[in-house]
Amino acid sequence: MATDATGRGPDFAQRLLAWFDLHGRHDLPWQREHSPYRVWLSEIMLQQTRVETVIPYFERFVEAFPDIPSLARAPLDEVLHLWTGLGYYARARNLHRAAQLVTERHGGELPADPAALQALPGIGRSTAGAILAVAWQRRAPILDGNVKRVLARHGAIAGWPGQTAVANRLWARAEQLTPTARVADYTQAIMDLGATLCTRARPRCSQCPVAADCQARSADRVSAYPGRKPSAVTPVRRSLWLILRNREGEVLLERRPPQGIWGGLWSFPECPPDTPPTAVENLCADLGCEIRTTRPGAAGRHVFTHFKLDYQTREIDVHPTLRIAEGGRLRWVDPAAPGALGLPAPVHKLLVSLAASPARTQIA
Repeated sequence: MATDATGRGPDFAQRLLAWFDLHGRHDLPWQREHSPYRVWLSEIMLQQTRVETVIPYFERFVEAFPDIPSLARAPLDEVLHLWTGLGYYARARNLHRAAQLVTERHGGELPADPAALQALPGIGRSTAGAILAVAWQRRAPILDGNVKRVLARHGAIAGWPGQTAVANRLWARAEQLTPTARVADYTQAIMDLGATLCTRARPRCSQCPVAADCQARSADRVSAYPGRKPSAVTPVRRSLWLILRNREGEVLLERRPPQGIWGGLWSFPECPPDTPPTAVENLCADLGCEIRTTRPGAAGRHVFTHFKLDYQTREIDVHPTLRIAEGGRLRWVDPAAPGALGLPAPVHKLLVSLAASPARTQIA
């Protein structure tokens, strides 16, 4: 296909927009009102998460926090609670902190400047581009996972997009192809194309509006693009979770540090899996509990992006010896009604299981 002086395929955007008008997604919750806040929230939620998964979370979130000031005022626990199950919790922490910064620095209105947007936690170049394009019709390229796949295949750009040189080529291609007219629709269209037709497995090339000049398709090498991340052994971490239950059947939860795995969420106290019984007893004492009975609990595996976590639980009936301060890092909760706390998915699952099996030991 001929290109203009900039290397831009002159009808790539037109073909894509014509397909989008007929087959694109037009009634997603964040499309019904293109406010900068709703666009930003949807872009953060959609990072590494499918649309159908995001929709109910988005709707609950905007009902609780309809604008940036209300999100900024909210306790982090409440934000994380509404995020529970969506995963990648750093997104929620960054969103909350960014809302506070926008309230402090920009009067509660998301800035329409690329540099100011990227200065906020959790907003990179692609997310900033999507916000600018969709919320303000500003011409700005994007390069999320779906777009990387479309552009890598269409232009036969080899290599893993996580490598700087490959990413730079993809960004250059994104810049070349992004139109000046209907930029919001184009941005949604190219994301939709990657999500619905140009999928990782079993792409539907026969229905693709830009298949005629797709270099990967012409070479019958669609599956070769984009390049795969170099293989590496996924490490496995192991942990022992202590499920401490008092006489009322309540379970002790501990707030995790703000950074790191499940930062700011509530989980069970933990220790290495080979911790000897005396050390477990000392840890319980540090938590203000005296052990009465103990028994093995459930085990499971949780898969993160970069490692796997194998956890074993130990159910321990205890007698609390210290009063827990309100608002501190420890909290007794009813497994059946833990309240508005941010909980990792496996912790929530275990609490549901515990709620169905009352404490076995009643402590006098």
